[in-house]
Amino acid sequence: MKTIKLLSMAAALAVSTAAARADMLINGAGATFPYPIYSKWFDEYHKMKPEFKFNYQSIGSGGGIRQISAGTVDFGASDGPMTDSQMESAPGYLYHIPTVLGAVVPTYNLEGASETLNFTPKALAGIFLGKIKTWDDPEIKNANPNANLPPQPIVVVHRSDGSGTTYIWVDYLSKISSEWATKVGKGTSVAWPVGLGGKGNEGVAGFVKQTPNSIGYVELIYAKQNKLSYGKVQNKAGKFILADLDSVSAAARTKMPSDFRVSITNSPDPEAYPASGFTWLLVYKKQKDAVKGRALVDFLNWMLADGQGFASDLGYAPLPKEVNAMVKTAVQKIEVK
Repeated sequence: MKTIKLLSMAAALAVSTAAARADMLINGAGATFPYPIYSKWFDEYHKMKPEFKFNYQSIGSGGGIRQISAGTVDFGASDGPMTDSQMESAPGYLYHIPTVLGAVVPTYNLEGASETLNFTPKALAGIFLGKIKTWDDPEIKNANPNANLPPQPIVVVHRSDGSGTTYIWVDYLSKISSEWATKVGKGTSVAWPVGLGGKGNEGVAGFVKQTPNSIGYVELIYAKQNKLSYGKVQNKAGKFILADLDSVSAAARTKMPSDFRVSITNSPDPEAYPASGFTWLLVYKKQKDAVKGRALVDFLNWMLADGQGFASDLGYAPLPKEVNAMVKTAVQKIEVK
């Protein structure tokens, strides 16, 4: 009888332990830009390690920075690097862990435009400043001599939430337009001169899809998934470049700083797509929860190895080999109790 009782207690303890492990949630929040690949990674990691489950809220980079700084999540995610003041106000040192590269594209809904449109830097800055108001403006027509461009007002769509996608886009506009840099500037959110606001890449994509004569900006994968038209952008070398894995990878041919906070927009590389960027996970160097900390480190090492293999199929460029090696070294420095 005593043996049966002990066995029952052991079985109950085993069930209780298994349930506790199954309930181990690793919470994160932030960027919508990499949401498709993060979802894939978290699912694949959970298949290998069922005791850990990721709960990721795709709320925009601004929200991710706020939540990791407040300590309400285990990791944040952003497509725009934190500022020095944001880093200093966080309760501990935050690593920017590059994960993949992506592109932000000008997506449009223009009836009769059967060919891919070309956009000059001047045209894009003018449209989003509200200075170029119609589709048949000479700056657009000269770059698209064979396109059927109507004399219709341009409806501008932008993000309404704090967003790393916005950061990449306005960082690019700040580099190619002194007027933009002075009047609007850059950040995960800005005071837009014109336009309608949509929440998330999903919101902007939805607005553009439903609104004739509109233009917005979204992450490349959202334009593809929603079958939206998106244009070529003239790069610093003067070439009109369509965003793809090769042109995004070309933009990453730059010197990487030790803290990984780098901008690769408006790259001088002649093959680079100019509105490209890294996206980062924000992880504290000193982990408070040892179990979650070890799981995060294990996940990051997996992401840098097998996880990179999922990038291309989902429209992202994997990390360059030299950057990957640097990130692996940084991950080894994460302190787990």
